[in-house]
Amino acid sequence: MENNKLETISNLFENKEIRSVWDSEKEEYYFSVVDVIGALTESRDSKDYWYRLKTRMTEEEKSELSTKCRQLKLKSKDGKFYNTDALDTKGILRLIESVPSPKAEPFKLWLANLGSERIDEVFDPEIAVNRAVEYYRNKGYTDEWIKARLNGIVDRFKLTDVWKEGGITKPMEYAMLTNEIYKGWSGMKANEYKKLKGLRKESLRDNMTDIEVALTNIGEIATRDIAIEECPQGLKENLNVAKRGGGVAKGAKDLYEKETKKSAISKSNSLNYKYIDQRKEIEDKEGENNGK
Repeated sequence: MENNKLETISNLFENKEIRSVWDSEKEEYYFSVVDVIGALTESRDSKDYWYRLKTRMTEEEKSELSTKCRQLKLKSKDGKFYNTDALDTKGILRLIESVPSPKAEPFKLWLANLGSERIDEVFDPEIAVNRAVEYYRNKGYTDEWIKARLNGIVDRFKLTDVWKEGGITKPMEYAMLTNEIYKGWSGMKANEYKKLKGLRKESLRDNMTDIEVALTNIGEIATRDIAIEECPQGLKENLNVAKRGGGVAKGAKDLYEKETKKSAISKSNSLNYKYIDQRKEIEDKEGENNGK
């Protein structure tokens, strides 16, 4: 895990520091409970407030939060790391709903509006599509890139439909098959590719170049078409097909690199921020001090 000051979350809490930890295996952030409580309340002792809040919770609320709560080592003001209660994003939002504070009301209203928007999208799915296009445009993506991205999403659904027919049902199995395609042409699993680009929870494909998106699509389309032809059943047979589909994309990658004299794989991303591994910084400083 990596400790990190996540600016997006801090901004939501009027720039008050909310310590966070990134779990690279689960691809999930965990946030300090006492920091969130401190930002939402006037309490001088956030730990005591958290204790008293738990005593007032219903058994259902207490059970829900306790199953999500984790003890993680977070950096304190004295520079040392201490075990601290932490919750993932969903848990933190659930916690905010339980805090009887005027400062929590804007968050509760935001959650209510968000829920209302999602219900509207059920009745009119075009709202969700328009929101996605607007989001990408605001991020500076070209209309050509957006069109390719949306087509890739549709092609992905076609592939997962074929996998379902082949007996694939578990999320872990879908992840394994996707990794096999990525490895087939890039030599990396999805999480390794994201690490190369300096990503965490962000979408890998949203941070790909045009050629990377194209090669990803080729790998998935080839996997889908081979599967339609051969009708593989079970994880083992589908992994073999996914590997071959990734190999088709690798052929295209090798030809592209031969003709252009440049790598098809890029470290670049579309982020306007950079993550800092505080643990690494501390280790580096300790090493410098020991070397003096």
